[in-house]
Amino acid sequence: MSLVVDIRKSFPGFELNVGFEAGDETLGLLGASGCGKSLTLRCIAGLEKPDEGRIVVAGTTFFDSEKGVNLTAQQRKTALLFQNYMLFPNLTVAQNIAAGIPRGTSKSEAHSIVAHQLKRFGLEGFGKRYPVRLSGGQQQRVALARMLAAQPAVLMLDEPFSALDSHLKSALEQDLLDLFDSFEGTILYVSHDIDESFRFCDRIAVIDQGGLKELADTTSILNHPTSYATLRVSGVKNISAARKVGTHQVEALDWGITLNTDEEVPNDASFLGVRASYIGVADDSRAGASRAPSGQERNNFEAVIQRVIDSRFERTVVLRVGKDVTQPLLWRFNKVDHDPGFSLERGRLIHIHISPSRIHVVSR
Repeated sequence: MSLVVDIRKSFPGFELNVGFEAGDETLGLLGASGCGKSLTLRCIAGLEKPDEGRIVVAGTTFFDSEKGVNLTAQQRKTALLFQNYMLFPNLTVAQNIAAGIPRGTSKSEAHSIVAHQLKRFGLEGFGKRYPVRLSGGQQQRVALARMLAAQPAVLMLDEPFSALDSHLKSALEQDLLDLFDSFEGTILYVSHDIDESFRFCDRIAVIDQGGLKELADTTSILNHPTSYATLRVSGVKNISAARKVGTHQVEALDWGITLNTDEEVPNDASFLGVRASYIGVADDSRAGASRAPSGQERNNFEAVIQRVIDSRFERTVVLRVGKDVTQPLLWRFNKVDHDPGFSLERGRLIHIHISPSRIHVVSR
């Protein structure tokens, strides 16, 4: 493996305890703000010192508490892109890129590296400009060029699009995908956005409250989550406390209903999740694209429409199901697929369907 991380670090009220391995791939660190994602990157880069553990990159030990090894940030062959890019305001674009080049590199080789990175990121003609004269997207390209000029063994990006508008973000995503395809080594990509992680990453490590809860390929994270934390960060909007009723039956305690499942329910089931887009109507009114097959009766429930929320392309319907419920269900579908003849009037009683194959039951 190109990267081995097994570290622990304690703060008052918080403890980081993560362990994972990664090869020549893009590994996403996914989790809510403050869960320990950025701290993990800082420990790898040498900006924070773990209390104990081990960090090995491309066969070189960066940190080993038992052996007393702790390389400085300058000695570690890593590159970390911060959210604010951390460019040197008093240096030109070319000088910023050159700042990442390893010591001992000849002037001619350094000049060649800078020229290559300027061309690679479409910055030709910008070499003599200062960061203040660049757009946010151009500043990010300079930061990426500086990272690659360092010839790192591991590339780390900490929510690189958080400061960009949606149009610029879309354009720069293509640059980043091209970069990832050409980079040979481990890439760590920090995000709290499941869609962003899915586009960029081969595998995803779910971090929650300082601990690693799950590590799997992107498809498994989306379709077969195994923890409550993964349900939340992977975009499951409907989550309920759960209790096993039968081999293929589970009670959703917060919704007051019992659901049939295709997969066997674990004995220690504690939560279940249903994506908002997986709910459909149980009749033939064609209110949404994911309507239930005709004649199917399992997991059909009465629901009362409480509210309708519109976004640009989607519609979310807030539903109340069961008796004495503590939280509603969210049903989401594409506006284009909605039958305009199907009323979504507040207070209307409708019948919904939840497919037994679309229910995620977790034990932790």
